[in-house]
Amino acid sequence: MKFRNVVGPQIRKMRNDRGWSQVILAAKLQVIGWDISRSGIAKIESQLVWVGDYELFFLLKIFNVGFETLFPPIDLEQPIDGAVKELTRN
Repeated sequence: MKFRNVVGPQIRKMRNDRGWSQVILAAKLQVIGWDISRSGIAKIESQLVWVGDYELFFLLKIFNVGFETLFPPIDLEQPIDGAVKELTRN
């Protein structure tokens, strides 16, 4: 399986930490201008779709976090392609 994003698992965790369903997260994002459905959230969390940089700003606003929170930790001591490959194994 080819993963399309690395932020999906963090989005799922932050949503769950807040006790929000996918429907609630989609509704919150719609209020601030991102036309996304519950199934769209599910596809992002499952890493099935690409998330644009523009869309990341909506997530930052809703979760009230910085970029570093959206991205998983990465080992910068190894080559980037290896570090990214490691992220998609989890």
